[in-house]
Amino acid sequence: MGTPNARPDGRDADEPWRLPAGWDWALVDHLLGRAPLGMALMDTDLRCVWLNDTLERGGGIPRAKRLGRTLGEVLPDLPAASIEANMRRVLASGEPLIDLEYRGRTAADPEHEHAYSTSFFRVDDPAGQPLGICYVVVDVTDRWRARRRMALLSEAGMRIGTTLDVARTAQELADVAVPGLADFAAVDLRESVLRGIEPAPGPVPGDPGLRRVGQRSARDDPRESYARNGEYVPVRADSPAARCLVDRRAVLEPVLDPDSVGWIARDPEVARRLRAVGLHSLMVVPIAVRDRVLGVAHFFRRGSPEPFEGDDLILAEEFVSRAAVSIDNARRFAHEHAATLALQRSLLPHGLPRQTAVEVTSRYLPADDRTGVGGDWFDVIPLSGARVALVVGDVVGHGTHAAATMGRLRASVHTLADLDMPPDELLAHLDDLVMRFVDEEGRGEGGLDTTALGASCLYAVYDPVSRVCTLARAGHPPPALVRPDGTVEFPDLPAGPPLGLGGMLFESTELELPSGTLMVLYTDGLVESRAHDIDQGLDLLGVALDRPDRPLDDICATVLDTLVRQPPEDDVALLVARTRTLDASHVVSWELPADPAVVAEARERTTRQLADWGLDDIAFTTELVVSELVTNAIRYAAGPINLRLIRDDSLICEVSDATSTSPRLRHARTSDEGGRGLFLVAQFTQRWGTRYTAGGKTIWAEQPIAAA
Repeated sequence: MGTPNARPDGRDADEPWRLPAGWDWALVDHLLGRAPLGMALMDTDLRCVWLNDTLERGGGIPRAKRLGRTLGEVLPDLPAASIEANMRRVLASGEPLIDLEYRGRTAADPEHEHAYSTSFFRVDDPAGQPLGICYVVVDVTDRWRARRRMALLSEAGMRIGTTLDVARTAQELADVAVPGLADFAAVDLRESVLRGIEPAPGPVPGDPGLRRVGQRSARDDPRESYARNGEYVPVRADSPAARCLVDRRAVLEPVLDPDSVGWIARDPEVARRLRAVGLHSLMVVPIAVRDRVLGVAHFFRRGSPEPFEGDDLILAEEFVSRAAVSIDNARRFAHEHAATLALQRSLLPHGLPRQTAVEVTSRYLPADDRTGVGGDWFDVIPLSGARVALVVGDVVGHGTHAAATMGRLRASVHTLADLDMPPDELLAHLDDLVMRFVDEEGRGEGGLDTTALGASCLYAVYDPVSRVCTLARAGHPPPALVRPDGTVEFPDLPAGPPLGLGGMLFESTELELPSGTLMVLYTDGLVESRAHDIDQGLDLLGVALDRPDRPLDDICATVLDTLVRQPPEDDVALLVARTRTLDASHVVSWELPADPAVVAEARERTTRQLADWGLDDIAFTTELVVSELVTNAIRYAAGPINLRLIRDDSLICEVSDATSTSPRLRHARTSDEGGRGLFLVAQFTQRWGTRYTAGGKTIWAEQPIAAA
């Protein structure tokens, strides 16, 4: 072996290659022949001139076939071109290359891909001239697989569960698994999970009603899947999916042989698809949390010849375990979001009430799923005297608390509006109620809840007889007014503090609006977003409100298309009203002296006016109401008395005086000589009540006139 031209194995050296001069084979064999690492020596032409026993076993090629040949000639399934290029660089520069990693297959284990770490250094003769290359090879497959597994798990942690959306999370699971773990992955969930319902605990026998929610293919081959996303996926009785749904344990089918695997052989369609596509290995993992099965995940191999192994199943279970928690969180969020949305919708008006003061339409856009349902609301409230209240409000925050708080505030506004309070007084009372809400929550077990604190509200009352609109706001954006000539303005109303701060005053502003004026009330989600600030939003709103004579639905659509990105970042409430006027043909009034003799005159004037209006059928009832109300004013009030009749959808009778004493309905006893007046008014009218004015009060009563 020490002869320069003899092979290390002792065979005849008369071959087409020659050993390079300067090699001391005895020394090489003595030092490296039994080394536990794979080692080889290559000449300057990168042909193998020596290798040890470890490398011979690791490559699976006999020594006699490797000597005198290049790496690419004997191991074509390795990246030989890249490896030899690195050898040439080391040979030329003399700089060693340490720990070059690559993957490939060798004759020793042609069915599996291995990872190797190789180091190269140049071998020189005593004169410093290169004799060749020495390289050292270590099989690092286990290290590479562990590192790859950690990388895949890290990727899964970052990519699975990025949103609170069930379908998106299922698709993320499939995306992470392909191509790192499988060539095709499919995720099927129970329909109840997609509806946000928590499944019952325990096994799932029979067909659980699965839907394909996510899938991913490394080759984008539609033949790999027998269901598209959203389609029903049947579960065959003896399939791996059925088994794992029952015992909640993952199933590994290393080899999918259509001829030998029973559940495949019994289903010709599945067997045909497997043969056509080449799917040859399968893992099925139940998606489960807290003993509840949400669905199953399928993983197939097709391109790589290696079947799935136990380590692959462990990795798949890790993926699915992380996805299951995220899917369940998304399911719970979807359930709570649906409940909150249902609560919010139940608390918002389902239809705008009938009234003639304004033509009105509305839109409500909930925020997207990432933000959640908010507490915006709007209302149209008919008031006495044919007036109408227009309301928009916004509760800070999102979720169930915001929706519930919105419902409480909306109910409170209705109650205060029924008392016919001026807008500034109504907001003052609402401010007190919000402080009470916060105080009540602070005394509860859940601690302080400030959801209602900082809520905003805009309250406007429009009178179609006087054409005066009275407005007040509590920390809310001003309305937009569009005059009939198209002029857009945002009136400079006193801002007022948000609700719940206390100790500050609210002020009202009166504006006279001609018939046909547009009043646009909205929440800040319409004019404020990440794309633009509120000033830009108001400018855009003004542009969208051109041509005010258009149908209100068209105006709403234009406003939303111009200002709101889909889905909206915040809830948007929009209320658009066009004012109307009740002219002299619908309203009459008389000022009466405080003399009992005038009661008969009031009845006579009323009768004549009802005849002019064609309302003779309710003349008797109206005479009775007028008589009682005027008599009550003469007896208990002071100053001039005003009688006004308004013909609207109903007949409204109003009697005003200069005192603030409120009448009280009571039941007279048999022996009483009086006390039955307001009781009779309440019996013969549809509604009645009292509202206070700056100069006194007005008692009003309404009678339906539809039949007449």
